[in-house]
Amino acid sequence: MRPADTRHRGPHPNDTRLFAPDWVPVLREAVGELSWLLTRGYPPAATLKLVGDRYALTERQRWAVGRAACTEEQYARRTATLLPATDLGGRPVAIDGFNLLITLETALSGGIVLRGRDGALRDLSSIHGTYRAVQETDRAIRLAAAALLPLSPGPVQWLLDQPVSNSGRLAARLRELGPELGLPWTAEVVMNPDRNLAKTTDIVVTSDSAVLDRAGAWLNLGALALEAEPPRWLLDLG
Repeated sequence: MRPADTRHRGPHPNDTRLFAPDWVPVLREAVGELSWLLTRGYPPAATLKLVGDRYALTERQRWAVGRAACTEEQYARRTATLLPATDLGGRPVAIDGFNLLITLETALSGGIVLRGRDGALRDLSSIHGTYRAVQETDRAIRLAAAALLPLSPGPVQWLLDQPVSNSGRLAARLRELGPELGLPWTAEVVMNPDRNLAKTTDIVVTSDSAVLDRAGAWLNLGALALEAEPPRWLLDLG
């Protein structure tokens, strides 16, 4: 799978202004307020609009706030099911492929990486059903492998969304690189990875909120991988 020569998954042209240092405390306050309201049962979409209007946030800022927020119940559950890296040894791992790789690609490209209340790392990239490899794709795969290998995992499988274009090519590239990286993992293209991940007894790697709320245990592999190459733009809204 060959990346476009000049393609990166970097920041949006307006991000320097929308997420300038002066905005960070405002966004954190908005995340706290949204989380408080969601905890008390207010509907997510209407509540995000309410909070966004209160702080005069743009659509992209609201998206960041919504991705960083969670209820107290969600926070407690995700904290309880987060597996310490040192406890992984020998246990099977299921990776939400696009979820992890796009966040790592974004970080390596200098785009915004969010840290939410639950500690998971998320990006503000959107592939709209079409995935194309970028200059940082192989580097992101290698970074994930470098973080995973010392933890001595059991069988590792990557799950990729079949409806997303180029998922088959990415799966082939993952299979090609695995043995070279010391992890002869598998890579499967499935119709709905979220459904598989929510039901599996494997340790799940994802930052998808719906999956985290159903997973038995999860590993914050994105954060572990980026310890070796810290993001140039980490926006901590937790």
